[in-house]
Amino acid sequence: MKKIFSSLCVVAVMFACVPMVFGQTIKIGFNIPLTGEIPKVGEESKYAGEMLLNEINGNGGLEVGGEKYMLEFVYEDNESKAESAVTAALKLIERDKVLAIVGPNSSKQAVPAGQVCNDNRTPMISPWSTNPDTTKDRPWVFRAAFLDPFQGPVATDFAIKTFNAKKAAVLYALANDYSKNLAEIFQADFNKKMGEGAVVAFETYGDKDQDFSAQLTKILAAKPDFIFLPNNYNEVALIVKQAHDLGWNGPFMGADAWGNSELMTLCGDDCKGHYFSTHYAAAGATGATKEFIDKYTKLYGYQPADVAALTWDAINVVLAGIQNAGKVTGNLRKDRKNLKNGISAITEVKGITGNMKFDEQGDPIKCAVVVKISDTGEFEFTESVCP
Repeated sequence: MKKIFSSLCVVAVMFACVPMVFGQTIKIGFNIPLTGEIPKVGEESKYAGEMLLNEINGNGGLEVGGEKYMLEFVYEDNESKAESAVTAALKLIERDKVLAIVGPNSSKQAVPAGQVCNDNRTPMISPWSTNPDTTKDRPWVFRAAFLDPFQGPVATDFAIKTFNAKKAAVLYALANDYSKNLAEIFQADFNKKMGEGAVVAFETYGDKDQDFSAQLTKILAAKPDFIFLPNNYNEVALIVKQAHDLGWNGPFMGADAWGNSELMTLCGDDCKGHYFSTHYAAAGATGATKEFIDKYTKLYGYQPADVAALTWDAINVVLAGIQNAGKVTGNLRKDRKNLKNGISAITEVKGITGNMKFDEQGDPIKCAVVVKISDTGEFEFTESVCP
């Protein structure tokens, strides 16, 4: 939108006050965890954002309706907390007056922040949240990730086929919307396909827990064929190590929150050979996905995880929505509404995590991939599963 600084006075010989007009700018906010439990998620979102920002501005800006607009990104730390995500959303909407918000990533923060954005009629897109409640009955909220009702059965079917699993165990974070919802979806789906009671252990833990030995002892006593862990990468590293210390030698199946560049730093050899469902596989990527990975790795010194790729795609959805709207009026309320309608009208976006079409809830219809953690610690493509 046009940012006009009209009150800057220049003292000249005639003591005239001359209005100075600077470039046209579109301001987009980021509600991301730069501190707290999962700061690497916020870092990767920010890095992906900066990379795209520099690319677009370096080419003269974003073209909308025949005019060029420079982009400005405003990063707000939600500290990996639900209440901070709400505060961050309000700051970006009211203080910074952004056109749209990218994030939060984790469902624990995205669900409450999504309510704030919807209530304040500000478009929001979560790159990484898979909980249906993030977008449910919220026409102003979108996402770039598939949903847990799709991801849960992916884990079920893969485990039955690959591990010949007839019994499963689950350990999840009770206070985490993402972890709890996905655990419950998996439990219902596995019991439906393998018979009631096929999930032989269904254990929980609380915030800040570091010792999981009591829950794991119960799980091992139930003799499952594999353990499903729909948990954040930092918790996965602790759980897997402790399970091995207690004598577990069976397989683990994880979900997309495993897919962080820091997982192998924290988990090491303990995580090698295990599987998780996610949004893209970095190892063996081709085309635009490989170009993104190579450029990111060169700039920042490590391979981007799925959240970085999804952030890239989420920003491009916003930009496509702006271009779809056809113009930027300078009236923030009107431009936010035009953007919401512009995103809703998108027929397809070709993303580096896959092509996306959006349904009436603002959710993308896209494929998932299952990756295996190789002996060298890479996330290798195993199979693709599409709706």
